[in-house]
Amino acid sequence: MKYSKDRRIVLTLDAGGTNFAFSAMQGFNQIVEPVVLPAHADNLKKSFGNIVSGFNQVMDKLDSRPVAISFAFPGPADYPNGIIDNVGNLPAYGGGVPLGPMLENEFDIPVYINNDGDLFVYGEAIAGLLPKVNTMLTKAGSPKQYQTLFGITLGTGFGAGLVHNGELFTGDNSAATEIWIVRNKVHPETFAEEGASIRAVRGTYAREAGIKFDAAPEPKDIFEIATGTKRGQKKAAVEAFRELGEVVGDALANAMTLIDGLVVIGGGLAGAHSVFMPALIAEMNGTIKKYNGEALPRMVQKVFNLEDEKQKKAFLAGKTRKVKVPGTSKTIKYDPMKRIGVGISILGTNKAVWIGAYVFALHTIDKA
Repeated sequence: MKYSKDRRIVLTLDAGGTNFAFSAMQGFNQIVEPVVLPAHADNLKKSFGNIVSGFNQVMDKLDSRPVAISFAFPGPADYPNGIIDNVGNLPAYGGGVPLGPMLENEFDIPVYINNDGDLFVYGEAIAGLLPKVNTMLTKAGSPKQYQTLFGITLGTGFGAGLVHNGELFTGDNSAATEIWIVRNKVHPETFAEEGASIRAVRGTYAREAGIKFDAAPEPKDIFEIATGTKRGQKKAAVEAFRELGEVVGDALANAMTLIDGLVVIGGGLAGAHSVFMPALIAEMNGTIKKYNGEALPRMVQKVFNLEDEKQKKAFLAGKTRKVKVPGTSKTIKYDPMKRIGVGISILGTNKAVWIGAYVFALHTIDKA
């Protein structure tokens, strides 16, 4: 939290396919009203011109000069070198556009570009779920502390990020934690995002309700149908989120077997956790078989839903006991329970990304 009261200013950008929203961060707060300009997704000259204009308009509102620019931008990209190769919602940046160096040349300050999933998890690791859980463990008298946070975003897509010991891990090709493309357990010939996104919830509801996809309601409405607060085909709505939980749980089981830490969930679908989290946790705590049919636990660690008070209490308690150091009168606290907690974003996805972008810039500057 050492950056929460930092007086240095960092310029930020929320880059969408339609609009760019520019702002500035100081401490963990936005200090100006955002400036919104068209993205001009298919015209690089106009698009870059608006990026420069947007940042200049924000700077005109500031009392002091910013020390860096830091923001998330859709990939594919070589993020460490600031080179974008987006051919999706921002086709103007296809083919390798050195956006970072262009902005450094324009403003003569460091520029840091990352993936939004990475910055979301970084923000939660700095000021969200990770420090909150560690504080709760300390208050519960547990010797256990976590240094690793894996996060996913559930919305239009299925993104992820990883932070360990205060450092963002992006891989040697800026392609770490691409969880969206792991195998889909429910439909193994497809990738996980097909079953872990807004379109997945709508698609399952349509299939179960016997209607066309275009006639399926939005996930917010499906959630309300599933919880009985709105009329509709409840059985189909419950299954839509149950299947989402199963697909996400399997993907997380694969990821966390290799990573081992806490898990935070953000994105537009995170608010529906009450109807998909039970299936997610059940999948991670499920079994897997040997060739001879014998079942083994799906994971070495036991997984707990931190949004469920009973499970959270069990997670915090662990199995803490004291062990004696042979030949001495000393004892050491020991907790042999290997466990993973899965929780929902503390900060909210957008704020976590902003904080992640801010701290990433200052942390990088301070290491230099």
